[in-house]
Amino acid sequence: MTGKFDIKNDFTKYKEAFLEENLKHNLISKNDEKFLYEKHIYDSLSIKLFFEKYGNDFKTLLDIGCGGGFPSVPIAIEYPQINVTALDSIRKKIGSIQNIKSALNIDNLVTVCERAENIQKQNQKFDIITSRAVADLSKICEYALPLLSQKGYFIAYKSKKALEEIENAKSVLKKFNSKVVDSIEYTLPLEENYERYLVVIR
Repeated sequence: MTGKFDIKNDFTKYKEAFLEENLKHNLISKNDEKFLYEKHIYDSLSIKLFFEKYGNDFKTLLDIGCGGGFPSVPIAIEYPQINVTALDSIRKKIGSIQNIKSALNIDNLVTVCERAENIQKQNQKFDIITSRAVADLSKICEYALPLLSQKGYFIAYKSKKALEEIENAKSVLKKFNSKVVDSIEYTLPLEENYERYLVVIR
């Protein structure tokens, strides 16, 4: 499936808050600031393509290695009915997300400065887990799948190397009795062709 979609919410205030934090902590490169919407916000909200196919009756979402807040913060803004947890081990990044949360009053967003393997010890499970630009699929599955609820979905945001990563992750998926149930293809709204995939795992 190749997807395109429209974004309902006006993200002007979010962009202003993000760019203010980026000045202090360099969450994304200066060059990428010009493409904040196209490369980061639009990409984050491609999860809409998943919701269109699998429904939107999900209560909790964990974003592993959220970095500058992608996809967790745009998702929290666009889907206020979902309780979003943004997880990262780098305190300055979590601090920036916390500042953005406060500036925009994002009530359904929680920030956690911790490593994913330490979260596993708390035995908390999530309906959806996301990860974008963190690690190879085989590696991130080791962190994500133990935290997934029985009927939950792990959604990995991947580049055109997605099929190769899926092949390399087969042994890890088998270890956790999981499988790839979908690979949703989409492109970013840029002149250059940015081929992207949502790899959906249960």
